[in-house]
Amino acid sequence: MGKPTKNRSVADKVRKTKTTSQIKNNPFEVKINRKKFDILGRKSKHDVGLPGVSRSKAINKRKETLLKEYKTKDKANKFIDRRFGEYDTKMDPEDKILQRFALERQRTHDKKDMYNLNEDEELTHYGQSLAEMEKMNDLVDSDSETDEKGLLSAELTASHFGGGGGLLRKKTPGEEDGGSHRAKSRQELIEEMILKSKQDKRERQTQKEEAQVLTEKLDQEWKSIHGLLAHKTPMAERPERGEEKPKLDEYDMMVRELGFEMKAQPSERMKTPEEVAREERERLQKLEADRLRRMMGEAAGAASQTQTHLSADDLNDGFILDHDDKKALTYQDGKLNIEQGSEDEGEDGDEGESSQEEGSGEEEDQEEEEEEEEEASGGDDSHSDLDSEQESGREEEEEDMSEECGAQPQSQLTEEERKAEQEAAKAELPYTFTAPESYADLKALLQGHSPEIQRLIVSRTQKCNHPSLAVGNKLKLQKLFGFLLEYVGEVATRTPPELCTVNKLIPQLYDLCQLFPDVACKAMQSTLGDSAHSMEEVLEVKGRAAFPRLDMLLYLKITALLFPTSDFRHPVTTPALLYISQALCKCPVTSLEDVTSGLVLCCLALEYVSFSKRFLPELMNFLLGTLHLAVPENSSTGYSVVPPFRQTGKCSDLLVLREPEACLPWSMKQLPLATIQPLHLASDQHADQHRLWCVSTCLDLLKRCCVIYRDLTSFSHVFQPIRTLLSKHLPVKSYPPPLQELHAEILEAISCAKTSHSVLVFEKKKPIPLKLFTPKIVEVLDYGKKRGNTKDEREHERLKHKYKKEFKGALREIRKDSRFLAQEKLSEIMSRDAERKKKVKELFGSLATQEGEWKALKRRKRK
Repeated sequence: MGKPTKNRSVADKVRKTKTTSQIKNNPFEVKINRKKFDILGRKSKHDVGLPGVSRSKAINKRKETLLKEYKTKDKANKFIDRRFGEYDTKMDPEDKILQRFALERQRTHDKKDMYNLNEDEELTHYGQSLAEMEKMNDLVDSDSETDEKGLLSAELTASHFGGGGGLLRKKTPGEEDGGSHRAKSRQELIEEMILKSKQDKRERQTQKEEAQVLTEKLDQEWKSIHGLLAHKTPMAERPERGEEKPKLDEYDMMVRELGFEMKAQPSERMKTPEEVAREERERLQKLEADRLRRMMGEAAGAASQTQTHLSADDLNDGFILDHDDKKALTYQDGKLNIEQGSEDEGEDGDEGESSQEEGSGEEEDQEEEEEEEEEASGGDDSHSDLDSEQESGREEEEEDMSEECGAQPQSQLTEEERKAEQEAAKAELPYTFTAPESYADLKALLQGHSPEIQRLIVSRTQKCNHPSLAVGNKLKLQKLFGFLLEYVGEVATRTPPELCTVNKLIPQLYDLCQLFPDVACKAMQSTLGDSAHSMEEVLEVKGRAAFPRLDMLLYLKITALLFPTSDFRHPVTTPALLYISQALCKCPVTSLEDVTSGLVLCCLALEYVSFSKRFLPELMNFLLGTLHLAVPENSSTGYSVVPPFRQTGKCSDLLVLREPEACLPWSMKQLPLATIQPLHLASDQHADQHRLWCVSTCLDLLKRCCVIYRDLTSFSHVFQPIRTLLSKHLPVKSYPPPLQELHAEILEAISCAKTSHSVLVFEKKKPIPLKLFTPKIVEVLDYGKKRGNTKDEREHERLKHKYKKEFKGALREIRKDSRFLAQEKLSEIMSRDAERKKKVKELFGSLATQEGEWKALKRRKRK
């Protein structure tokens, strides 16, 4: 039991040594000094080092430099004639030879022949010299081997090793008499050798074929007797088993069912945007060609009924049966019933023909109406991927419907029906459009159409001029975005404004913005920049500016739809938010139209900060001022109003009701954008209803602000003036019940907010700073050492200190170099001694063997 323990302990030691030697260093502790280029004659300090391996680095560096110099110390890279007396003209040649011989013998005796045996003594074995035996020139005396074994033929030797001389050598007269009458040429001899090699190759092939035939025959014989070796009893002779087969359990049945389940089929590859655009253009072109064909009154199936040439080898592999041609498979009494399927097919065909004749006229009349209704059903969010797919699906259905309608032969239509079809095709909207080159072209293209038709025209123009279809389409669609933006602004300034058209064109602007974000960004920046500059110019001249018009408000709304509003800084939305803030604090409120415009700007501002929850003081100030306009007596209040509103005076009671009793049947609804333009109010009752709409919109915005800013630290401080106004000064009792409920909700939300911290204010007096002393800066070179007073003496001391430091370092390096060289010399001496001992042992062993053989020989002779 002790031996395995010992082996285990040895294995543990080996394992420990392996693990300790294989410990990896931390890569973060590696110090790397990068080096740009090598400079000859300069020591490199740019190397890679690990902690604790500086000694190994120094040893490796000495091996690369000092050891190479030591090994090449007595060597030269050029040949120099160092023979004794070679260039001495005073010595005779005989004296030179004698002196050289003496020096050569002396050099050999001093170095190489120190441990060699005496050269004059000759070693023998069985009375024969060992030097002669080592030449291996004795003949084989074995009788078992023939004389010709191992010897080459004279002809082959002469042809291959004689340089061709054997082929051209002269023959003796006996050879000429026994062979041909003349000597054979080299070409004839080579041909004979080629024939002989071919004959040998043919014989080898014949032997190989015979061996293969014998192998196949042996395999067949083995198969015939293989059945006798198996000892299998036939099925008829086997005893019948009375036991039944065991039933499979639930797990085995489940495993077998899983093996027969259907595998998942790979889905179809998704089409790239380029492929989708190409297919969409081809579809529109096909529909446009069909429309032009119906306009010209041509036959519907003329193109489809053209006969194509079929070659004799055509197998008609592309033939696809229609739905009506498929036969239903039915079985009766275990046999296939073909007659019933054919009868059903005939009945179905008759019914299909009759139904087609009945419904063809109705489909032709309703084709255009259904197409426009289906294409216009995309809604406001038709710019999404899902709606675009649905739209393409609907248009494909329209195409199939138009093809089915046009499949009826033209000969069946009367003249009146044909003319009606041509007029319908002329009135139908084209499917393909060219991109407009100017704003006038776009305006002429969209003028006089309904909003749905305008959206459809822009959509088809975008599909027909996709950037992946042609080289210049990208520039055309980039221009189209600017034209559409300008068109939206013009539509908004009309009287009355066509807001439905703007709503239909916004999805198209979104699609173009997704295709060209840089162009859209620059276009919106230029629009906002122009409006901001014009506002600044008016402010510099007049000191006040009017609120933005409806077109500018729509541009701000489109900006929030096209670009992200939650970014900390954005090249489009950030300038737009600054523009809104400037308009809310610089534009004075002088009419109900101004109040409406300001409330629209407040709605846009809340939309911009709904995600980021950024606090806008201009927004809160405008809402407070708007509610202040509804206070009847605003002379003494517990809050202050700042511009663009006034505490008292003209235009400070724009929202005060004139006839509160007449507004009781008022209903809450959203404030229409058309009220931004000059209002034409018929009576004071209509004006009071408009004032109530403004107040309800302002309260609704305050409610939304409470939701957004409820986590604000200074929430109660910000909403304190609004709370005072709502609870003490606003005439809520004269308002309808919906406004009273909204008022109560806002007060509850403000009162339930968290307590705010104290407001940060400047201290009245600056704190008295501590007395500070200017430190005295003293230049310290070396502490505890004497220094000279003058600059030259200090420099001398510094150089002296540096010299001593370098001297010590040089001594240290010299000692290390000498120690390294001593170790290398010692290792060389030990290796030479080991080699010498090995040779001596081999020599003594061979002598002992010879001595034993000699003694054995003497014993045999004695016997």
